[in-house]
Formats: sequence, C-alpha cells, structure tokens
Amino acid sequence: MRTTDGVELAVTGFCGEGPPILLLHGLMGCAATWTSVARWLTAHGRVLALDARGHGRSQARGPWTTERMAADAAELLGEIGPAVVVGHSMGGLHGLVLAARHPELVRALVVEDMAVDFRGRSADDARAWFGALPQSFPSLDAVRRAFGHPRAEFGDYMAMCVEERADGWHLLSRVDDVVEIAAEWARVDHWATLDAVRCPVLLLEAEESVAPAGQIAAMAQRLADARHIRVPGTGHLLHAAAPEVYRSAVEALVAAVPNR
Repeated sequence: MRTTDGVELAVTGFCGEGPPILLLHGLMGCAATWTSVARWLTAHGRVLALDARGHGRSQARGPWTTERMAADAAELLGEIGPAVVVGHSMGGLHGLVLAARHPELVRALVVEDMAVDFRGRSADDARAWFGALPQSFPSLDAVRRAFGHPRAEFGDYMAMCVEERADGWHLLSRVDDVVEIAAEWARVDHWATLDAVRCPVLLLEAEESVAPAGQIAAMAQRLADARHIRVPGTGHLLHAAAPEVYRSAVEALVAAVPNR
C-alpha cells in the first residue's frame, strides 16, 4: 500500500476469513515474526500484518514519529475495515494511538509488553548498543548468537528480520532510523492517549518487562476497558516465551468481540 505521504508499505496476508485482525510488530521487527501467532489466529478472522515504515519490506522514510506510524496503520484499516489489532512492543504503542485517534477502526486491542512513558531514559544507550553490532553477519546462526542472549527466542526473532546480501546477512532496519524512533519515546509520553481509548484492551506484561515497574498496571487503571495479565518467566517476546498463555488470553479477547 502507498500512504498519503507517498511511502510504500508492505502488507502480508496470512489468510483466514471473517473480520480483519491486524498484527503490528515491534521495533526492528517485521511481519514475518508473527508467523507462529498467525497460524492459529486465522481461525478467528482474516489476518494481516503490516511492515512498519523502515522495517521488513516497507520503504525506509520518515517522519519517524509514533503519530505518523499509527496513521499508516489507520490508512490500511481505512481500506480493509475495522479490525482487532494485536501489537507487540512498538506495535502495541501504535495500536493505542490508533485506537485513540480512530476509535471506529479498532474493535479490540492487544498490547504486548509496552509502556506509554519512557521519559528520562536516554537514546544514547540504544545508539551505542545498535552501533556496536556488526554491519553484516556471516550466517543466520551468527544473528541468533548476537541477539539471543540472555533469551534464545529473541535470536530466533531477529533471524527473521535480516536479508542475505553478497557480503552476508544484514538487518532489514537501519540503525539510525530505529534509534530515532526510540529517541522519541524518551521525550514524549502517551498517558493522555489512554483517556481516548474506548475499545477493550488486553495488556500483557512480561516478568522481565521493558516497561518501567508498575506502569502497565497503571495503564490498565487509566483505560476504560482493560484486562492486565503479568506472565511469570517471560521476557519481552512474551508470545514466544509463553505461547499457550498468550494464545489463551488473546483468543478470549477475540471471542468476546461481536462479529459486527
């Protein structure tokens, strides 16, 4: 799809029939990372996943703001109709802003391990970490080793977010772009956004969460209709670390949403 500001975005269809279910990945992720989740979600509707701008097969062009990237998702839903939106990390934040700005487009929302306020954190740490990564990796196993400590599931996740070139495997996202996205999170909070969200929201929190302590619980209190589940023994990729718990919670939300 082409957005109103002229950016080409890639949309992956995972099949299924019925009301749309839109999957939004996390920072440095891509639509392919949803493959295991999409396999069972297709029993509940027509499943699609969006490669955010600068990620996966989508064009890399700013502005790199939460508002613009949530608007990208809104433009897609304007074409396919209202959807249950499932977001991991960055995708969860985009889903919250999408639901607040376009309540007619979001029937229900899953937010997996994401906060609305990272102010006080420095983007310099992210820049230093990303900058220390090699420009290319000799193999997919090398990608898994680089990203898979201390949790192996993140290495597997990132192995889906690279492409092979003549000199090895390269990340699909550019470091400067993802740092700019994360830098905005350190400057801008979205507490007020929660007040405008009216759809049912499932907040899933990892035990080793990226969110500041207590914040996801506070988000649940501020939202009009929210359920908060903290899952022991999980890291940021909660859907990979505890797939059965994740599936049960998401399917319960989807089942409660009227078909119309």
